[in-house]
Parts: sequence; C-alpha cells; structure tokens
Amino acid sequence: MNTLARRLAGAAFLSAGLSFGLAATPVLADTPKDTLVMAWQFDDIVTLDPGEIFELSGAEYGAQVYDRLIRFDVNDVSKIHGQVAESWTVSDDGKTFTFTIRDGIKFHSGNALTAEDVAYSLQRAVKMNKGPAFILTQFGLTPENVDQKVRATDPRTLVFETDKTYAPTFVLYCLTADVSGVVDSKLVKSKEVNGDFGAAFLKANSAGSGPFVLRQWKASELLSLEANANYWGGAPAVKRVLIRHIAEPATQRLLLEKGDVDVARNLKPEQFEPLRGNDKIRIVQAPKGTLYYFGLNQKNEVLAKPDVRKAFKYAVDYDGMAKTIMNGLGTVHQAFLPKGFLGALEENPYTYDPAKAKELLKQAGYPDGITVTMDVRNTSPSMDMAQAIQGSAAAAGITVKLLPADGKQVVTKYRARNHEALLYQWGADYQDPNTNADTFAANPDNADDAKAKPLSWRNAWDIPELTKKTAAAVEERDTAKRAAMYQELQREVLETSPFVIMFQQTEVIAERSNVEGLVWGPSFDSNYYWKVSKK
Repeated sequence: MNTLARRLAGAAFLSAGLSFGLAATPVLADTPKDTLVMAWQFDDIVTLDPGEIFELSGAEYGAQVYDRLIRFDVNDVSKIHGQVAESWTVSDDGKTFTFTIRDGIKFHSGNALTAEDVAYSLQRAVKMNKGPAFILTQFGLTPENVDQKVRATDPRTLVFETDKTYAPTFVLYCLTADVSGVVDSKLVKSKEVNGDFGAAFLKANSAGSGPFVLRQWKASELLSLEANANYWGGAPAVKRVLIRHIAEPATQRLLLEKGDVDVARNLKPEQFEPLRGNDKIRIVQAPKGTLYYFGLNQKNEVLAKPDVRKAFKYAVDYDGMAKTIMNGLGTVHQAFLPKGFLGALEENPYTYDPAKAKELLKQAGYPDGITVTMDVRNTSPSMDMAQAIQGSAAAAGITVKLLPADGKQVVTKYRARNHEALLYQWGADYQDPNTNADTFAANPDNADDAKAKPLSWRNAWDIPELTKKTAAAVEERDTAKRAAMYQELQREVLETSPFVIMFQQTEVIAERSNVEGLVWGPSFDSNYYWKVSKK
C-alpha cells in the first residue's frame, strides 16, 4: 500500500471516530464493541425517502429504518411472511387483499403504527409518483382513486384493491418492495411544505419503525444509524452502525486488515485470496438478483439503428471481463431475468466478435465506425468494466468516450434521458419476474413527461407491442404458461433492445471474524443489520 493510501485510511478512520463521538482514538485501533463500522461505496443515494428510493444503496438503507407490510424469506424467496402485517386474506375474485396489522408497533417518534399509517404510506407513494410508484400504479391505482382503493377500515385492518385479477403472488411480492415502507403519517404530515407530502423532510430524515433510526447522512461521505432500543422485534445488539463512503477498494482493504472497519463491501477479485488466509477476516458471497448492463439512448439517431444496437452486443468481451474484473463478483448473464426467477432464460447468445460488429456498423451506414459517450459511476468495478468495454469496442470500430462521475450525478442524468450510453446496475424491486420485464420490456408512454419511467423509457425505446405482451404475462395465472411468456419476452429483448446486459452480480463481502449476524440477501433491500453483534 502506498503512502497516500495509508494517509487516506488513517484520515477515514479518524473522521469516522469523530463522527460517532469518540475521544482522541489512535489510528489503527479496533472499532468500538457497540458499533458496526462499514466501508462501502454509496454515492448512488439520491434520497432517503421510501416513497422515492430507487437506487441500490438507498434500498439497503430503507431496509434498516422502515418496516414493510410483508417480506420474503431471504433463504427461500418463495416464502412470504408478514412484517407490519400479521396475516392477510385474498378475495375469491383475486382483486381484494385484506391485511390485519400487527398490534403494538411504535414508530421512532413514539406514535403507534396503525392501518392508517400503512394506507397513508401507499397513498403517498402513488400521489407523489416518483420512480418506484409504478410498482403500485400497475394495479390501477391513481392519485384520484388510491384513497378509495387502499384504505384502513379500522386501526388494524388494511384493504388493498386491484383493478383486475393478477397472480396473487405477483401482488404480494410487489408489497415487499421498498415503496411499501411504512412512514409515520402524523410526523410526515406535520413536515409537509406546499403539498410535498413531507418529501423535503424525508429526503434526509427518517420517520420509520424499523430496528435503526437515521442519525446523519452526508452524500458520498457518511451514513450513521442508531439502534432503536424499543424495536418491537427486539433491540439490535449494537448501538450504532457507521457507514463511510470509501471509494477505493485498496483503502477499504487496508482499513479492514488493520481493524479500523468491521466490513468492507467493494473489494476487487485480486484482493480476495490474500484475505482468505487471514484468520481475522472471512469472505462472504451472496448471489444477487442484480444485473450489470449498459443502455443506449434511442433519442440518438445513430444508436437508434437496429444494426448499431446489435453491433454493441458483439463489441463486449464478456468472457475476458468474467475472468478478470468480475472474477468472483458476477457471472456472464445476458437476459433481463436473473437466475432464480420464474422463467429466467440461461442463454447467452452474444460473444466478443469485433469483425461482426464492424460488419453490422457498415450495414447501418457507418463503415468508418462511430463515436459515443458513456456515463459511468466512478467506482469499482463499474469504471474497470467501462474501460474494458472502451478497449474491446475500439477493435470493433466503436470509439467510447467515458464520462465518469459519482452515482448521484450519473443517475440524475439517466433519469433525464440526457445520456448517449450509460453503464449501471439494476436490482430487482421484488421477487416476481414482472419486476424486470416491466422495466426492460415495457414502455407505456415514451413522452418526456410520461408518468411511468422504466429503463425502456430512460433509453427512449418505444415498444407498444412488447408492452402489451408484458402486460399479458402478468395476468397469466398458469405458472408454466407464464414462465414461457417471459422466456419469449427475454429472447425478443436480447435480439432487438438497446440494452447490453452483461453480468449477474455476486456480492462479495469481507467481514472481521468477530462480526456475526449480518444478513446478505438476494437483493440489496434484503441485506439486514438488525441481528449483527461483535464478539
């Protein structure tokens, strides 16, 4: 490790110590027994509001601070269980879901959690109509009807009505998503400004009932959580969780080895093996339903040509990256449904073929090649992947100019459809195949002011017929037929889409061996700190 990295590591620890109130603590000392200290790249956090959270790091934060209506078993996602909901029933026609709300839950404020709070939280998300609202509005909910369709009939009963009959598990999986995080309606209403539903307040404050309370968030710097000693499920064993944004994997490793952090989240493959020989550190692997991909904005007339889109799919050295950059961090996967989902397609039809890519560009009218800019998070492995793509694409006649920035800047530009090409991650919002079909294979309105803004919309891919097929798949109640429909959708997206899907992520976490009880689930919003302890 060079001198600069050591100085960075020491500065990071000292800053961490000051942040949670330590006195003058020597650099390179063990972390406090009652505090979990984590090094992580969380520059993608835009907001801490469960009605707006739509990035991976924000989703993980929400899982610690907010209870949801229901959850799934991280070890067997086919099993759904209640959280705020104690139980539920489904009407014979499959359109009315009635939930009994658990008694005795209190928000961090001390206010009692009731069915009114659950109803308000879902109503609020629909009316705000931010990124994750589509998870609820796809059931026919609108700002105009949501108060009638989602309602509390008494303090412990919530009724949720859909516009038509869907596979019941589809509805339930959607209600496990971040957007169902229950907010303290009394507190949030008291913080409303000009009808914003308390959004300005919740952007950097919390109003939940979960095992942790937000203490402080500094974008791309610090996220500090305190234990909720009165949590209805039992108080956490640690008093606080301190997460530092440490961009450099080398610095994360140094901090971990010296005991200055308990967990490192963003190490590179070449760092794993040396750490496996350290008896004070364990390596944990957690397969995720998260995809690495890049999208091509169809507002760009060059990128909108089918042959150009396909040329990009042959301009990526998938196997080369899999053996180096992604070694242990992911596997080659080119379809939009991750392994483990109903109907997931395990076909990877594209291989690195620069000659074929050049021929496709020639057919599109660009015999001398093309130039494109690519926005990318300035973190690992995203930058490493982007640089590898830049190199492999050059041999295929595609000049890629990289535009690195922090995650918040990249995603803001993406949401505005102001990119040309953009490399990012996509994590499933819930454990039903529609979660990815509805974003990669549907775009009900391609207008700039559209209400629904899936990834197809972000890349301006106008697909009315594919959108109809996606809508039909979610209404099919026969499991085998439904799986076949999703396989057909995936093949069409593989063939025609502006998405170059490359890898399914395996999250690799390095923990100090005295850390126990962290849960690393199949999605980032099913990573849980609640049961963590330190020997």
